[in-house]
Amino acid sequence: GGGGGGRGRGRGGGGRGRWSDGPASGGHGDGGSQGAGVVRPFHELGRTLESIDGRGYGSYKEIQCGFAAETHTLTIDRVQGDPYAAPSRARISVPNALARFPAALYASRARERALCDFLARAFSRKVTGNRLDQKAGGGSWHGAKGGDVEVDTPGQHILERTSCMLLRGQGGSVDAVEVRFTVGLPAQGRNVMGQWAYDILATHLPRIARETLWHDQHDSAAILAHCVSCEDQHCLRLSLAEHRLVAFVRDGAILPRASGASDTPLSGDNAVPFASPPSLRVTLPLKNGGEISGMGIAPGVSLIVGGGFHGKSTLLDALKVGVYDHVPGDGREFVVAAPQSVAIRAEDGRSITGTDISNFIQNLPRGKDTVNFSTQDASGSTSQAANTIEAVEAGATCLLIDEDTCATNFMIRDKRMQMLVAAHLEPITPFLFKVRDIYESAGVSSIVVIGGCGDYFDVADIVISLEAYLPSEVTDRAKAIAAEVPSSLGDLEALKMTRPRSRIPDHSAMSAVVDGREKVLSRTRDAIDFGEVRIDLTAVQQLVEHSQTRAIGEILLYSAQHMADGVTVRELLRRIESDLDEKGLDVVKPGYRLGNLARPRPLEIAAALNRFRGLRVRQVDPE
Repeated sequence: GGGGGGRGRGRGGGGRGRWSDGPASGGHGDGGSQGAGVVRPFHELGRTLESIDGRGYGSYKEIQCGFAAETHTLTIDRVQGDPYAAPSRARISVPNALARFPAALYASRARERALCDFLARAFSRKVTGNRLDQKAGGGSWHGAKGGDVEVDTPGQHILERTSCMLLRGQGGSVDAVEVRFTVGLPAQGRNVMGQWAYDILATHLPRIARETLWHDQHDSAAILAHCVSCEDQHCLRLSLAEHRLVAFVRDGAILPRASGASDTPLSGDNAVPFASPPSLRVTLPLKNGGEISGMGIAPGVSLIVGGGFHGKSTLLDALKVGVYDHVPGDGREFVVAAPQSVAIRAEDGRSITGTDISNFIQNLPRGKDTVNFSTQDASGSTSQAANTIEAVEAGATCLLIDEDTCATNFMIRDKRMQMLVAAHLEPITPFLFKVRDIYESAGVSSIVVIGGCGDYFDVADIVISLEAYLPSEVTDRAKAIAAEVPSSLGDLEALKMTRPRSRIPDHSAMSAVVDGREKVLSRTRDAIDFGEVRIDLTAVQQLVEHSQTRAIGEILLYSAQHMADGVTVRELLRRIESDLDEKGLDVVKPGYRLGNLARPRPLEIAAALNRFRGLRVRQVDPE
């Protein structure tokens, strides 16, 4: 479509005579089914923008519909109310009859997720490369403003997301590929800048769609390799249990990150490739052929030890995100952990509602109940106890723990302290006394970074030592030390776990209404404003993208409105997963076609639910 001249010329309002140029009317056959309602010929977009140029900003509502060309359909799903409001939501789709992505690229859910990830990255790069992500503004009130296009750009992880999707028709065949984005419709003061809007919507975005959403624009080997890598990682993770493992770290992996503010891999001489200890090296088959070797960690209690700054936490951090697939070249691809692995830490100040922490905490002053424990201001030990029990309740199969982020009195209490503080005055049973039975009775493994308490040697199955970022197995040496220097704590295997009571949430308490309207908003990865309540997710360590947090907020509202009452937390999570598997992320906000959601795990959904300060639950017998 015509109207060239770029953003600069668009701001000046030139080229009006060409606004109605462009693809002929018509469009692909399924355009109407993809629209927000009305679908008009594409050339009418230019005519409409020309007719409203210079009028009040609300006139942009006239383009809130679909516009079908021969090669694509552009749909404006929601027009912002004014230049200062949240930007307008839009999407562009290309029929697969033209895009021609081979079925091999979406032959499995993992491959489809990877294909959409690849295309979202490509579209985002083009938007940035064309400087369409830069908004005008900052001058006078009467100055130009808006004009920015924003795509939810993936990070280092390949997640199911709504910024790029395959649209399927009857029978499950792929009809089209769609990218969703927001655009700040440009304004001069509060008046429409029609030429600039036309340049964005009718010139730049269709060109970018042609350059990114057609298979012939990509290196076919690279896009297939992206999909195969994701599928191989996904299937490797799912096969861990079959191979009697809870984690695997490939030889040659680059685990450290570039910095604390970057998730990209460290480069240069400081990036030490991982090399498995011979005694822990396993070789596993890959879904698409070939094998991969690396360190396997078996179920049970595993310790990671070593001196400070030698890579203990770096290894554990890689395992925390090993529940996700990584982009090729990340360095942590094929570093995988059991899908239900959960990072546990202390979390002073969090709220706890009706959680049975009696396995770890009993005999609180004034007889406070720990079987049905609630507080709005948890201590380090009670928060870590609740985090542990809630993770198991939500289906965790492996706990990932770093002593640096733990409550000391939850992890250990030595003999001298036991002698000073009588047993009947100490309500805490340390994790050390329970970790063995958490595995033996509940089947939940633990991988623990520990550097200050050798008493854990007695309960460990495997001890891995990090020295200058390279691991070695020191289990035999640790057990010999434990025998030579016996623990003074007594029988560490004597305290057994009891099954904590299950909880049933009260959906009526999950209100997001503020001043008569629902409000679910997330401004950062670490928090959700759910109605009048702030849900603090700072300590939920396995959220890797802000889009997951946005999705959790919408999922909590969806579950409160659509899920049956009277089901336990675990059953609620199972039903949510079933809906997401069957209908995709759009199910949580029907009709809105949000482009900034990424799928979270059930475990992070549960973590947010448990931190909602208005939560009400009732307990039932253990499931």
